[in-house]
Amino acid sequence: MNEKSEKSRRRPNDPGRRDRIISAALLTIARLGVSDTNHRSIAEEAGVPLGSLTYYFSGLDEIFGEAFSKFAKSVSGRLYEVLSNARNREEAKIAVVDFLADETEHKEQEMVLSFELYAYASRRTFFKGIMLEWLEASRRALELHFTPAEARSIDAIIEGVTIHNATSPHLISRDEMQDMIDKLA
Repeated sequence: MNEKSEKSRRRPNDPGRRDRIISAALLTIARLGVSDTNHRSIAEEAGVPLGSLTYYFSGLDEIFGEAFSKFAKSVSGRLYEVLSNARNREEAKIAVVDFLADETEHKEQEMVLSFELYAYASRRTFFKGIMLEWLEASRRALELHFTPAEARSIDAIIEGVTIHNATSPHLISRDEMQDMIDKLA
């Protein structure tokens, strides 16, 4: 067998490796925080050689940017999905409350990642762009059923309630959330 045919029989490069690294970065940031996340911890989480990170990315900021972009698109995508399934304004209000009151396992991780992104974006211009894209996507989803002014207000309530319920021992109840949304819309 010649060298050329031997090369053609090799397994293809790992096509999902870059995406695995990005997903691993999110898990690592959620577990350790941005300040304690490094190339090695991401590589270990992804199950890839350390050199893979420098092959696919120019540095940690690029990895963090890709990871936070993926995260923001995921959250705003879920909001868009629940709102696009609402058939009218009343169902949309309920959908917003359902989104806010979500108590699934991934919600805590989302909160941690949100805080990490807020903090990181406050010091790095590029990451502010990710935040602005996330806000715009959320508002576009809300504008499926609400005016632009209502969408901005409801988006602020979503952010505020989420932060409050993640940090306060006195949670805002589902009924209180519904009352806020009803008053704003």
